[in-house]
Amino acid sequence: MAADDELTHLDERGRARMVDVGGKPVSERTAVARARLRMRPQTMAALRGGRTPKGDVMAVARVAGIQAAKRTPELIPLCHAIQLTGCDLAFEELAEDVLGVEASVRASDRTGAEMEALTAVSIAALAVYDMLKAIDRGMTIEQVALASKTGGVRGDYKGS
Repeated sequence: MAADDELTHLDERGRARMVDVGGKPVSERTAVARARLRMRPQTMAALRGGRTPKGDVMAVARVAGIQAAKRTPELIPLCHAIQLTGCDLAFEELAEDVLGVEASVRASDRTGAEMEALTAVSIAALAVYDMLKAIDRGMTIEQVALASKTGGVRGDYKGS
């Protein structure tokens, strides 16, 4: 096991490499990531009222997030393919101009699910943007962050 200050994704010559996790035990792991979409209050009202030009925004974003979690190793070059056991997306109106997005990922594997949760929440937020851009191109995706993770040798993590 590498010390916390070692760069495990680099070989002795400083070249990128995929970390060998073969010797680690399989364990149950979870990861939760969050993001926020800031939009005009009128856009949030249209979303809340189901008056959007492309249809059911949340259904599309939910499927996009799940698909993204499943395809994370295709997008992040040194990310391991892991055995996902579940992925949930939740959306919450946090303010009249802020939509919260949360991705919860579960896996049973030798390495964590943080990248899958972060990818899922990012793509779900992008899908919301895509579904609403016809009425609000000024939306911003903010504060994409790992909220928590459980399992693995390094133990649990709880973000601030």
